[in-house]
Order: sequence, then C-alpha cells, then structure tokens
Amino acid sequence: MNNEVLLILNLIFVYSSVILWHYFLKEKGLYCWTVLATIAANIEVMVLVEAFGMQQTLGNILFASTFLVTDILSELYGKKQANTAVNVGILSSITFIVLSQFWLHYTPAPEDIVFPHIVAVFTNTPRIMLMGLLVYAIVQKFDVWLYHWWWSYTSKKFGSSRKYLWIRNNGSTMISQFLNTILFTIGAFYGVYSSEVLMEIIVFSYVVFFVTSLLDTPFVYLARYLHTRN
Repeated sequence: MNNEVLLILNLIFVYSSVILWHYFLKEKGLYCWTVLATIAANIEVMVLVEAFGMQQTLGNILFASTFLVTDILSELYGKKQANTAVNVGILSSITFIVLSQFWLHYTPAPEDIVFPHIVAVFTNTPRIMLMGLLVYAIVQKFDVWLYHWWWSYTSKKFGSSRKYLWIRNNGSTMISQFLNTILFTIGAFYGVYSSEVLMEIIVFSYVVFFVTSLLDTPFVYLARYLHTRN
C-alpha cells in the first residue's frame, strides 16, 4: 500500500475516531484523545516520508486532529473547555518528555534486544518534543482565541450565533496552522535537514494542514448534529 493511500485512510480513521470518542465519552473523550494525539504525534513526526511528490513528516494528521478537538469543544462546550484540552495536551507532553528521558538512563539486561532502538528514537526526541510543546501551547491558545473571535464577528455581522460554523472553523484553524508550520519546522529541524528540505517540509506540511482543515469541517458539523440530537 503506497503512502498516499495510507495518508488518506489515516485521516479518515483519525477524524472518525475523534467523533466516536466524543459520541461515547462527551468532552472527557476529547480530553483523552488530546493525550493520545499529542504524545503519538511527537513520536510520529520524526518519520520523514514522500507522498504526493513531496517530502513531509508524519504526525501532521494527528496534530491536525487536536484542532478538530478544540473546535468541537469551543462549539459545543465553550472556550474554557477548549483551553482545558490545550492544557491537557501541554501537561501530557511534559510528562512524556520526562518519562522518555528516564528510559535512556536504565542499564539494560544482557538479553535485552529493544533498548538500542529506544535509545535511537528517544535520544533525538527532546528537541522535537520541546519545540512541539512550545509551538503547541502558542498555536492552540491562539486558535481557541481566534475561533471565538470569528464567532463573535459572524454573530454580530449576520445576527446568528449558530450559522457560519465553517467560517469560524476554517478561519481559525488555517491561520493557526500556518503559524504552526513555520514555527515548528524551523525550531525542530533547523540544522538537521538542508534549507531546501526545510522549505519543502514547510510548503507541503501547510498544504496538508490546509486540506485537513477543510476536511475536518464536516466532522465538526457531524459532532454538533450528534450532540444536539442526543
């Protein structure tokens, strides 16, 4: 199975999982998903693949799902709950960074065959995860603020607080993802990859984020529909 097909299937699976976790567990499910996504995305981002003719790091879809989470929380539960999810993601990342560094200082048993691979993965993780943590905190807080700014603007402009969900969803996420792409790529990979590869990662990552932002809109509407019906 090629990378393009895997990415498409991955996106469908991830976004559908967010909806299912919310359907069964409500806002608590979204908090739990944030823990999973922030930890897994910071590991997955170390993998560089080629898809659709360009190079990109993995983790983009999982990270994009955290914006879907905060948009659903903002829409259905309020700004406070959305910021709670951001705080959960920050604390999860900090805890995992510390735990992963403990692993590196153990002395493995002579029969161990896993430890060298753990070292290979997590020795280079702190810079990526610390940069991911910093960018996550900045961009997600900004995204929540911007979502509610757009909501206030469209409510005053069009006289409805329920309509124009697609504006506040895409208007906040696309701008926030642009900021995220530049800050994270330069902070995490400057000096690791060449300038040409960095630029390619930035351009393609934002293309991915742009597309994933558009594609998450139906899922926000679906979450609101299911929530209202229940």
